[in-house]
Formats: sequence, structure tokens, C-alpha cells
Amino acid sequence: MRFFERFEAVSSVKRSLCAIVLVVPAVSWAQSIVVASTTSTEQSGLFGHILPAFKQASGIDVKVVALGTGQAIDMARRGDADVLFVHDKAAEEKFVADGYSSRRHEVMYNDFVLIGPKADPAAARGADIVAALKKVAAANAPFVSRGDKSGTHAAELRFWKLTDNEAAKGGGYRECGCGMGPALNIAASSGAYVLADRGTWLNFKNRADLAVLVEGDRRLFNQYGVMLVSSAKHPQVKTGEGQKFVDWVTGPAGQAAIASYKIGGEQLFFPNAVK
Repeated sequence: MRFFERFEAVSSVKRSLCAIVLVVPAVSWAQSIVVASTTSTEQSGLFGHILPAFKQASGIDVKVVALGTGQAIDMARRGDADVLFVHDKAAEEKFVADGYSSRRHEVMYNDFVLIGPKADPAAARGADIVAALKKVAAANAPFVSRGDKSGTHAAELRFWKLTDNEAAKGGGYRECGCGMGPALNIAASSGAYVLADRGTWLNFKNRADLAVLVEGDRRLFNQYGVMLVSSAKHPQVKTGEGQKFVDWVTGPAGQAAIASYKIGGEQLFFPNAVK
């Protein structure tokens, strides 16, 4: 091989090695955060809709860990998330009071609905969730409870508490210990009643013979909150990146992205952040 050919070959190898050295740090330096959230925000398709816009605006990747609200809060308490995005106001306010976040921000709302068989054997259909649950219990109709300490489960337990006998849920009451999607699947396959958030219901494909039976009761209001996890409690929290997400989702661009998410022309979530 002639000298200049050997020189070109060596230079080519050096250029390849330099390319490798330059590329690897770029990947490792990529900004990312972990958001502990509810199954409803994930299974409704909301995050799939809004996160690309946030990534484009900030360059930050978001890994969503979708759990029941209680489990998501526990994850944030352990410092395993940078941001908490859930829907159980009382539990969220305790999270802040205990020092795990400096502030809770309201971000959006929708509502809960009672789902059940179109034939409605318990005659639960109407606009009063408490009266409907009483009828389900009296008829010993099958009812699927999330039973997972989620925001939806917490709401369901509040509604049962408003009935004359909180313990009397009927012979058909069953806890699945599962997310909203699986609970709806169980209800669809067994002709059961179930409390669901409207967003997941609208995105749910396996409806079988199910329909919305109770809606419009003001007690079915479903508020979501977002919080930056405290770096004073957990120094490893990515405060800068996490705050950018909180600011974006409660700011004009994020609120507009939430409002624009629709299925079949129906809006799933309604932004209501207050600056």
C-alpha cells in the first residue's frame, strides 16, 4: 500500500473513532424527567397527545410511570419521580403539607361517570351518583371496584360513604386491584357496573354492551393537580427540568395542548390552571 493510501486509511479510522466519541456523550447528556401519574392520564391517550409538544418546546424527554394515584404519590414520596400528576386533591394537599412539594398546581379537570349495561338491570340510570349506587347495592348487581387506592377508587369510596350504609355494597361488589382500562374490560365481559373517569371511557375500545348511565352530578367533578417533587427531601430530583414541565403544562402552550385533545369531536380534559 502506498504511503498516501495508508495515510487515508488511518485518517478514516481516526474520523470514525472521533465520531463515536462525539456521539456517545450527546446521548448520555439528553435531558429527561420521570412523571408519576395516574392510569387515566395515560390510558386516555392524553400524554401521547401533549408530550411531543413539550419535547419540541423544551428538548426534555418525559418518562411517564402510570399507576393508581395512591401508588404514584408513594413513588414521589420515595423520590423516584421528579413530578407528580394525579387526581386526589386531599391526598395531594397532604403531600404538600408533609413537605414533599412546595406547591400544588391545579391543571385540568373532567368528570367521573357510572358505566353499566345498557339494559341497566339495577335501574341506576339518572343524574344522582349516590342514588344509583344504592340501587346497584339493593339489586346485588355486579360492580367492579378498582380497589387500588387510585384517585378513581378514592372517589368511589367517597360516594359509597354518602349512601345510607357504606358497608352495604351488595353481593356483586368485587375489587380488582387494577387500572381503569382493565376494570372496564372486566365490566364489559361480565355486564358489571363500574365508576370510570370520562377520559379513559372515551378512549376505551372494548365497550361491548356498556354505556354511560350516570353523569352530570356535581359530585362527579374530577380535578387534576401537578407538583414538583421537593429537592430538599430528595436531592436527586431534577428540579430545573421538572419545573419546566410544571410551568409548561400550566402555561398557555400546555393548557392549549390539553384543550385540543379530543376523541370523536369530544374534549376529554378541560384546562383550568390559575397563574
